[in-house]
Amino acid sequence: MEEGTRHRGGSEKATDGPEQPAQGGVGLKKEIGLLSACGIIVGNIIGSGIFVSPKGVLENAGSVGLALLVWIITGIITAVGALCYAELGVTIPKSGGDYSYVKDIFGGLAGFLRLWIAVLVIYPTNQAVIALTFANYVLYPLFPTCLAPEGGLRLLAGVCLLLLTWVNCASVRWATRVQDVFTAGKLLALVLIIIMGIVQICKGHYYWLEPRHAFEAFVPADVGLVALAFLQGSFAYGGWNFLNYVTEELVNPSRNLPLAIFISIPLVTFVYVFANVAYVTAMSPQELLASNAVAVTFGEKLLGVMAWIMPISVALSTFGGVNGSLFTSARLFFAGAREGHLPSVLAMIHVKRCTPIPALVFTCLSTLLMLVTSDIYTLINYVGFINYLFYGVTVAGQVVLRWRQPHMARPIKVSLFFPALYLLFWAFLLVFSLWSEPVVCGVGLAIMLTGVPVYALGVAWRRKPPALRAGLAALTRLTQKLCGVVYPEAEPEPEPCSAEQLEPMCHAGDPERPHA
Repeated sequence: MEEGTRHRGGSEKATDGPEQPAQGGVGLKKEIGLLSACGIIVGNIIGSGIFVSPKGVLENAGSVGLALLVWIITGIITAVGALCYAELGVTIPKSGGDYSYVKDIFGGLAGFLRLWIAVLVIYPTNQAVIALTFANYVLYPLFPTCLAPEGGLRLLAGVCLLLLTWVNCASVRWATRVQDVFTAGKLLALVLIIIMGIVQICKGHYYWLEPRHAFEAFVPADVGLVALAFLQGSFAYGGWNFLNYVTEELVNPSRNLPLAIFISIPLVTFVYVFANVAYVTAMSPQELLASNAVAVTFGEKLLGVMAWIMPISVALSTFGGVNGSLFTSARLFFAGAREGHLPSVLAMIHVKRCTPIPALVFTCLSTLLMLVTSDIYTLINYVGFINYLFYGVTVAGQVVLRWRQPHMARPIKVSLFFPALYLLFWAFLLVFSLWSEPVVCGVGLAIMLTGVPVYALGVAWRRKPPALRAGLAALTRLTQKLCGVVYPEAEPEPEPCSAEQLEPMCHAGDPERPHA
C-alpha cells in the first residue's frame, strides 16, 4: 500500500499483471440513474429497524409526542447533513464518500483511519447483522413459537450474502435493479402499515395521538434520556451518505446526487413518522415497548389471516439492505485501494462486466467471517460512536475546504448555516455519548487507533523489501488471472480540484510501483 497511488491505463501497457486490454474503455460505468440513486439512499436507510424495533426512540423519549418530534427533528438534521455531503460529492467527484473527502482535506492518515474502521468492523458487522435478521424472518413461519436454530440462521445468512455478491459481481445493472425492486417492496409494506393506521384513526383509535395523552410521560423526564432518544433516531437514519460512495457511477452527479437527496430524505422521514403514528393506533406505548418485532405484532392485531405479510416484508427489506450495503461498501474498498490504502488488487475491475469483483469478494469474505463471530453486536456498539464521529469530521471538512479553497469550483454551494447547524447537533450527541458511555467510546477509539501502526507499515513505509514486493506482485497477478480483472483504463475526468487532488498520477504499469 502506498499513499497517493492511483491506477491509470493510458497508452502504456501495464507490466504487473496479465491480460491488460489493448483497447481503452475498461472502467466503472455510469449506470446509476435518479431512480436507482433514490433506491440506494432509501434502501440503505430503511433496514429492519422500523419494522422490528423502533422502540429505542420511544423508550428514551418517554412519551409518544416527544418520540414523534425526535423522529421529525432527526430527519431534518439528516437532510442538513446530506446537503453538506452533496456539496462535497460534486466538489470532490470521487467514489468513496467520506473516506475520500477526509483524505483529500485532512490528509492520508485521517482518511486511512476512516477506511480502517470501516474495513475492520463497521461494514462486515452491519452486513452480518442484516443478513441474520433476513434469515430470522425467512425462517419465522417455520418456527412461529420458538427461536430458529442458530446454525440454520447463519447458514441462510451466508447463502444470502453469497447470492447477492454473485449478483453484484455479474452486473451493476442487475444489482441496481435488485435494489430498486426490494426498496419498492419495503416501501409498499410501510405504506400498508400507514394505511392501516389511517383506517384505525378513522375508526376513532387515536387515543395516544391526542395532545393531552401524546405528551403524557410514562418515565420521569430526563435530558440525558432525551439526548439518547436523538442518538437512537440518528442511528435509525444511518445510510443517508451511501450514495456518495458511488459518485463516479452516477449519471450526471451534479444533478442527480442532490436531487436524489431532496427526494429520499423527506420520503424516509415521512415514512418513519407515519409508521410510528400507525403503530400507536393499534398498540399502547407499553405494548410497543414489550414487543420484540413491532411490525409483526401490529400485523397480528390488524391483518388477521394476512399477518404473514409483515415477517415477509421484514425479510424483503433486509434482503435489499444487504444488497445495498454490499454494493456501496465494495466501492469504498475499491476507492481505498485506488488511493494506495488497501491492497492494489481491490482497485481492479472485470474486463467485460466492469464490476469491482475483488472488492466485492473481499467484502463478502469479511462479512462471512463475522457471521461465525459470537460478539457481532458488541463490536457494533463499540464502533457506532466512531462512525458517527466521522460524519462530523467530514462536515467540518466542508468548512475547512471553503476556507482553504474559497474559489474552488462548486456546482452546489450550500449556506454555511447548514454545516454549522449539523455540527452543533453532532457535537451535542458526541459529548453526551462520551459522558454516558465512556468505556464503550474509549474501546471504539482504541480499535480505530490500531490503524496507526498499520498505516505506518503499509502506507508510509515506501521502501519495502524486494522479496515482499515480489510476493505481493505475484499474488496480484494470480488474482487477476482468477477473476479476469485489470486496473481501470482511465478515471473519469473530475471537475476542477484542489492542488492536492491534482498531484502527479502514477501509471498502473510502473515497475517501481509497490504492490500491497
